[in-house]
Amino acid sequence: MMKFTFLSENKTERDDCTAEFGLSVFIETEEMKLLFDAGASDLFARNAACRKVNLRKADALVISHGHYDHTEGVPAFCRINSHAPVYLHKNAFGASYGMIGGEIDKKSCGILWDEETKQEILPRIRFTDGPIRLTDQIVISGTIPDTEGIRPTETFWRKNEQGELVRDDMSHEQFLAIRCGEQGIYLFSGCSHKGVIPALEYAKTLFPGEKIAGLIAGMHLLGADRRTRQEVVDRIAAENLDMVMPVHCTGIEAICMLKNALGDRCILAAAGNRYRI
Repeated sequence: MMKFTFLSENKTERDDCTAEFGLSVFIETEEMKLLFDAGASDLFARNAACRKVNLRKADALVISHGHYDHTEGVPAFCRINSHAPVYLHKNAFGASYGMIGGEIDKKSCGILWDEETKQEILPRIRFTDGPIRLTDQIVISGTIPDTEGIRPTETFWRKNEQGELVRDDMSHEQFLAIRCGEQGIYLFSGCSHKGVIPALEYAKTLFPGEKIAGLIAGMHLLGADRRTRQEVVDRIAAENLDMVMPVHCTGIEAICMLKNALGDRCILAAAGNRYRI
């Protein structure tokens, strides 16, 4: 059995919860309680209080990648919860810049903690690279390998040691995979900057021969053209998953396309909503 509650999401359907451009999910399994991402502010904590989610009982915080809309709530989490380790990829720190209209942003969308905050949190961080098994049922992927023929839908940039802007290979992105009994494997992916299909393909190598049952993911199709969206939707549909939750940066057009393709198997999540598997 697994239960998970959205504490931060782009939309909400509840009067007692608030939405933001961010993602945070509290996951409860028979073995562990996990916070996956911490949103763009401390809003996730306020929504947790409204939904009676006890963040002090979280055994770990897993961060999907080094962008502010998944990490700005980490300082608040560390104040609330004094013991849970924070699993963050070793390449997650550093300024990161998106691109709009062919021009690189002037403001970083990376982890925005000041140096004092960073130093306070560092003792809690467990840096990842390759896969880490928290239990036999729960795996943090580490770096997601590229899949031939799949290109990211958006390019990000970083400054190298010489101060020059270079492409961010998004090696710091990782997903959380949880085996839920005989039902199969459920993937939680923050933004899928490397592509949601590479995430699905890598999950198959981490759990060889097992069924991938569910995908709860930001898919970063917001800025993709319709052809690319359709290709991704078709690939997801071909996986024959039991359930798909397109969240956060997926974009309303891609969400509608997934709903049209998958019907009831496509579930529209919102901040404050709780689900049981």
